[in-house]
Amino acid sequence: MFDARRSHALNHHPPADGPLLYWMSREQRVDDNWGLYHAQQLALQRKVPLVVAFTLADGFLGATLRQYGFMLRGLEQLQQRLAELAIPFVLLRGEPSVELLRFVAQAGIGSVVCDFDPLRIKRHWFDRAAATASIPFIEVDGHNIVPCRIASPKREFGAYTLRPKLKRLLAEFLTEIPPVVRHPFPWQQTVQPFCAEALLADLPLDRSVAELADSVPGQAAGAEALTDFLDGGLQRYATSANDPLAEAQSGLSPWLHFGQLAPQRVALQVARYGGLAAEPFLEQLIVRRELSDNFCLHCPDYDRLDCAPDWARSTLEQHRHDPRSYCYRLEQFEQAVTHDPLWNAAQRQLVATGRIHGYLRMYWAKKILEWTASPEEAFASAVYLNDRYALDGRDPNGYTGIAWSLAGVHDRAWGRRPVFGTIRFMSAEGCKRKFDVAGYVQRWSGRD
Repeated sequence: MFDARRSHALNHHPPADGPLLYWMSREQRVDDNWGLYHAQQLALQRKVPLVVAFTLADGFLGATLRQYGFMLRGLEQLQQRLAELAIPFVLLRGEPSVELLRFVAQAGIGSVVCDFDPLRIKRHWFDRAAATASIPFIEVDGHNIVPCRIASPKREFGAYTLRPKLKRLLAEFLTEIPPVVRHPFPWQQTVQPFCAEALLADLPLDRSVAELADSVPGQAAGAEALTDFLDGGLQRYATSANDPLAEAQSGLSPWLHFGQLAPQRVALQVARYGGLAAEPFLEQLIVRRELSDNFCLHCPDYDRLDCAPDWARSTLEQHRHDPRSYCYRLEQFEQAVTHDPLWNAAQRQLVATGRIHGYLRMYWAKKILEWTASPEEAFASAVYLNDRYALDGRDPNGYTGIAWSLAGVHDRAWGRRPVFGTIRFMSAEGCKRKFDVAGYVQRWSGRD
């Protein structure tokens, strides 16, 4: 059943007569969706139609054809699944809060349920719409297993402070998610289905970053990827997850990022397998991922150097003018033409596949700090490159990973070094002790 602690009122208006609207954003799926389920339960109680709307902005934090294509092709599948359940899907295009409010007025909507999202731009959309409307806006956290607002009311220092809070609540929230059923109260308006291919051709997108042929979007593809990981990769995860050549990571991040796969479903399936591999994987899936949401919710400067804790900001300032052995421009990083074969290989993997292995992404980000004129420029460059090329870019995990690597977020002071000060340092020699660097370079970098 639905736990009311998953919901959060964005305003305090009473419901009006009329259909109930689920404003889909972060959770782009039908199954295992607490927000959609709660919206339908409210609509059934009131005996009104249920409508799902998605607001499409023409530009979103530097997203390219690569990210828009994955998202829209997944939404095209989703609208077909909703149609089978007699739930209309409406794609609205333009400034999200403006278009959503226009649709609310035009359709006579009586209440709105929306997704939880900690990112600044999403909070602005939701809060602006809720503040303007005269009907209730109810936020539902269907992304975190323990709802972010319930897990902690403040910015946590690190995994060690959030972990016990999550563990105390996990059994209460890690439950099966009830299914959405065929809706018995039809909406009388006709909705024209959208075509992803036609919409992608019309959008003013950066097409220089192409879609990825081997990354299949949608809820079914996400479920298949999870099955493949459980059958083949989970048992290797505990021993080989930090080896970029072992391919022991789950590879689920694109479907998790776009909400085509529920983290709660992944956790339930992995927990059923048990074994030595389950615990380290669930640490990343639950503790580390939900720590990222906590950070972005309680630190609006998550994507710039201002997010650094005081000790990290102080040490970076002390070493601001340290000589750099190398100093590169953003264009040189983007083209993978540094002096370091390992860094170049990681950047080429990101451009070619839309992802970097998690361990190497830390090395990749830290070297941007080491080889850039200022910490602010380094942070901006890392965010730009990750959000432009990574299929899971513009995500709390990505912003938090960069903040950890460059700004000491969720970390502690280490030995002092040039440029880094007491920010944790990583080296190519250290990587050689972890995995076959030469083999990785050969795989992803033909020239070095």
